[in-house]
Amino acid sequence: MPEQDSAVAAEQGVWTQLESLGIEYERLECDPALADTAAFCAHYGVSLADSANVIIVASKKEPYRYAACVVLADSRLDVNRTVRTLMGEKRVSFASAEQTRQLTGQVLGGVTVFGLPEGLPIYIDARVIERERIVVGGGSRSCKLRLRPAELEKLPGAQIITGLAAIRQTGDTGSPGS
Repeated sequence: MPEQDSAVAAEQGVWTQLESLGIEYERLECDPALADTAAFCAHYGVSLADSANVIIVASKKEPYRYAACVVLADSRLDVNRTVRTLMGEKRVSFASAEQTRQLTGQVLGGVTVFGLPEGLPIYIDARVIERERIVVGGGSRSCKLRLRPAELEKLPGAQIITGLAAIRQTGDTGSPGS
C-alpha cells in the first residue's frame, strides 16, 4: 500500500507542477501495457522523433547524485561523456528502476520531467526543443502528455544542452542511453 500511496503522491505532484507553471499540454490516455516508448509509438502512431524519454542518471558512488535527461526516443543519451561532465562525476550510469521509483515516485514507462524533486538538475537535448510537438510520460503508465517543447523551458533549472544525445544509427538496438 505505501508504494501505491507514493505513486498517487507523485502523480499529484505532476499535475500540481503543470498547473503552477502554466504548462499547456494535452493529456493522452494509454493502455499501461503499452506505456513503454516503442510499444506506445507503434500502437498509437507517434513517431519516435516526436516522443521524448526522461532518463534518470545516477552517480556510481555515494552520496548518489542524480539528474533527469530529456532526449528524443530516436536518440542515445551520451551518458559517459556529456552527462558525466555536466554532473561533475567520474562515473555515472542509468538509475535503476528502483532508484528511479524511489527518487521520483514514478515507474518506468511513465516517468516525466514534471513533478520531480526540487533541485534535481534537468538536462534537455537541444534536438527536443526543435520539434513542433513532443509526447512525454505523464507520471504514470496510464497517460502521456503532448506539448510544445518550449513548455519544458518553464521548468526551474532546466538546461538546454547541445549534444546531450545523438540520433541512433540503423541497426542500433542498445538501450536509450547506451
